[in-house]
Amino acid sequence: MSNVERRDRELVYISDDEVFEEQKITRRLTQKLNTVDRSDFASIKRIVNELLGKSDGEAFINPPFYCDYGTHIEVGKNFFANYNCTMLDVGRIRIGDNVQLAPNVAIYTAGHPVHPATRNTQYEYGIDVTIGNNVWIGGNVVICPGVTIGDNSVIGAGSVVTKDIPAWTVAAGNPCRVIRKITEADRNKHFAGREIDDEAWLDILRIEKEENDNEKYPVAEE
Repeated sequence: MSNVERRDRELVYISDDEVFEEQKITRRLTQKLNTVDRSDFASIKRIVNELLGKSDGEAFINPPFYCDYGTHIEVGKNFFANYNCTMLDVGRIRIGDNVQLAPNVAIYTAGHPVHPATRNTQYEYGIDVTIGNNVWIGGNVVICPGVTIGDNSVIGAGSVVTKDIPAWTVAAGNPCRVIRKITEADRNKHFAGREIDDEAWLDILRIEKEENDNEKYPVAEE
């Protein structure tokens, strides 16, 4: 097998000339994204859509943004990543609908053997990462190779996610652990248990009713 084939099968591989040729295309696109007029939102969307392997054409990433391939990143509807996001997409990064990434989020599919003798041969690997629908990833979160984050979850700022996180949970820490379940009691809350004011809450109910999208506006499991 070629090293590209080995890489794409989640086997150990070496970054040879064929691998670097693929990365050259991506580096040109990320340079274009990271130097575009930051107020030119339409151009940012166009470049992001060209860079990513799959998007709805409306995905938005606040530059600067860094990745290895771009084509290994698949995002669903209403994707947003804030400033200084890094995705080492040696493996596939699959992200669902309505996902928000705060500043400085890092998603790493790439890794190296633990033993120094093996590592120093330049063999490395990439293991897929999956993020479900309606997930919010807090600032400065690191997501490690092989992790799956379930639907409707929140990852607290500064977390290092080394293992799978179940759906409908708030998880945080280093290593990241489940703190609690998300329930319907959270529906009218925002920061630290504060209730949403009546004016905004009525508008939220109006929006949910008009859009009538049960996947975008799910009911919490009890």
